[in-house]
Amino acid sequence: MTGTWIAVLVTAAGCYALKLAGLTVPPRLLASPRVRRFAELVPVALLAALAAVQSATSGHALDLDPARLAGMGTALAALILRAPFLVVILAAAATAAVLRAAGVA
Repeated sequence: MTGTWIAVLVTAAGCYALKLAGLTVPPRLLASPRVRRFAELVPVALLAALAAVQSATSGHALDLDPARLAGMGTALAALILRAPFLVVILAAAATAAVLRAAGVA
């Protein structure tokens, strides 16, 4: 077994253990408004950070690609207008695709 497979198996076991730990948290601990608010906001913050990193970097370098940033702007506008999630994704992808086809990259 190679080191890569060992890393994959250890990561999978860690993810499973983390999921199991989340399911076994006593309800009295989650009854606190502070903990509940934290649990609600952490996924949003992590996804926002992931979106920011993926839209402004390429590998290890900062890459402010106009088409990608325009797609993110379109997604933001669609979210502000409360469009369905699928519409947000399709609008962002279409914006980036049209700009790339037009040579804006």
